[in-house]
Amino acid sequence: MAYSKILRRLREEKTNYKKRGTMLMGKRDFITVNITNENTQVQILTPGMTGDKVVASAHSRYLIEKGWKGSRKSIPAAYLTGYLAGKKALGKGAKGAIMYTGTRRFTQRMAASLKGIIDAGLEVPADPARFPTEERINGDHLTVKNEVSKIKSAIDSEVK
Repeated sequence: MAYSKILRRLREEKTNYKKRGTMLMGKRDFITVNITNENTQVQILTPGMTGDKVVASAHSRYLIEKGWKGSRKSIPAAYLTGYLAGKKALGKGAKGAIMYTGTRRFTQRMAASLKGIIDAGLEVPADPARFPTEERINGDHLTVKNEVSKIKSAIDSEVK
């Protein structure tokens, strides 16, 4: 019986090679959202055969510097992190991108990050019905009701 080697990243369920292959053929920038136990990270990358290049990146730790007092993995924090990444990408000349989830499920927090990127001005194909409601994005269900607009204006004034 012959032994067939299974690729390590496929075995560890980190990479969906079929999805990645179709994304590489599209030659468009792509967005990844990584939500951990404490933080949210959003990256806009350019694909390449030798490796992906990061165009812009944003991390939810940045929100603390602007006065954020809520959870850094909540829907409003994901929205603001996506908004910051979108503004940075626009500043570096990016115009559009596609969402790449890899092997992870598409969640409401990923959708909130995607809405933040779209609100920043990047062109991303997305169904608006999948986005969280404005009440959830603004944090009306949390204790951070008025902080979202305050931090969004701070991002606008700093990143151009």
